[in-house]
Amino acid sequence: MKQLAVQIVRCIGDEHQPGWIECEFTDVESRRHIVVDKIPIFQMDPTLDPLDHSTKYPQPGGFACEILDAWRDPQGRELVRITIDRPWRIESTEKLSEFVVLATQLSEAPTRRTALE
Repeated sequence: MKQLAVQIVRCIGDEHQPGWIECEFTDVESRRHIVVDKIPIFQMDPTLDPLDHSTKYPQPGGFACEILDAWRDPQGRELVRITIDRPWRIESTEKLSEFVVLATQLSEAPTRRTALE
């Protein structure tokens, strides 16, 4: 599984819905995309300090994605088409779930441990 690097820009939860954050990333056309969801979706490293309203932003983050296609463009850049619909069924605030990004924006997603391990 791959992970798309994002910037976590703010905590948006309140006492009724704690744990929600907003993050952003840029596609190959320099278009900024915003995704809002629960903290565990974006904070892939469980050893980091928890995020909340007192955290200094932006913070690095990432979320799992699936590669649909990969190629090199005429400028020699390695591009990938990804979906963020799998595995977490998330989408941007514009209801988009497929994006073309630079391959350098992806890394291996850390393996999450389950309660049974």
